[in-house]
Amino acid sequence: QLYYQVLNFAMIVSSALMIWKGLIVVTGSESPIVVVLSGSMEPAFHRGDLLFLTNFQHDPIRAGEIVVFKVEGRDIPIVHRVIKVHEKGNGNIKFLTKGDNNEVDDRGLYKEGQNWLEKKDVVGRARGFLPYVGMVTIIMNDYPKFKYALLAVMGAYVLLKRES
Repeated sequence: QLYYQVLNFAMIVSSALMIWKGLIVVTGSESPIVVVLSGSMEPAFHRGDLLFLTNFQHDPIRAGEIVVFKVEGRDIPIVHRVIKVHEKGNGNIKFLTKGDNNEVDDRGLYKEGQNWLEKKDVVGRARGFLPYVGMVTIIMNDYPKFKYALLAVMGAYVLLKRES
């Protein structure tokens, strides 16, 4: 019975990973779902909102779009709005971002000496959201003991659950 429960748990985990990888392929984004971690995009998005992203390379980036981007030297992606776009004749696009709730643009967040983002910096573009669903993620990051307790309870439930 224990062997069966362990296999059942492994199947659930592998199914979740396959769904995640499938979403990566379908959306073209390395991270198709992200959680807004700060209030910099209020009132458009609030802390804890869950964003759904796509990142199709053939779609041009336009001013007004909300993008999620990574900056060299920072582990956590940033969710902000594109405020300026510079397109060159060779198809090269550079753009500037800013949080809706911030006073200044994001040049202070970019790596030293970088004034513009490029398409390679973009993780994805917001296509939809679920309000406050990501608060669970924020709580688990802010309170690691809660995260471990929740994982222990879930693991115990899967391993100890008896099928009728």
